[in-house]
Amino acid sequence: MDIARIERRIGVRATPDHIWSLIADLPGWDRWNPVETGLEGTIAFGGAIALTERIEGLPERRAVTRVGDWQPYSQLVWAENRGLWFRSLRYFEIQPLDEAPDSCIVANGFIFSGLRGEMFFDRNRRQLRHAVDGVAEAWKAAAEA
Repeated sequence: MDIARIERRIGVRATPDHIWSLIADLPGWDRWNPVETGLEGTIAFGGAIALTERIEGLPERRAVTRVGDWQPYSQLVWAENRGLWFRSLRYFEIQPLDEAPDSCIVANGFIFSGLRGEMFFDRNRRQLRHAVDGVAEAWKAAAEA
């Protein structure tokens, strides 16, 4: 099975607690996330999260995902089966910096697997790059505000 990944990492001057508070407040994502909005659900293993995904250049879509992994103050990962031979993972990670306790590196990205997932990635790489960059910059701005 082929895997395609796209990610953006960025430094943020905020504590993991504060950054996580933005992630944990699912209805509040509309205030800072330009890609995933209208989030409803629960952050729990196997919990459902429904959202609207708006990636510039692609059709807007409503998705129902399942939390595959999460660790408070560290990461949130959700998965979606998007059809035959097409699975996507969406992740948000927080890495505290030992040398700067009030700063972190945050990452967000997509992982696509399966033949159709790789084809989707190849066709839409530019739009996906723009999406993860936009989320990173918006997440940073919200956390540092």
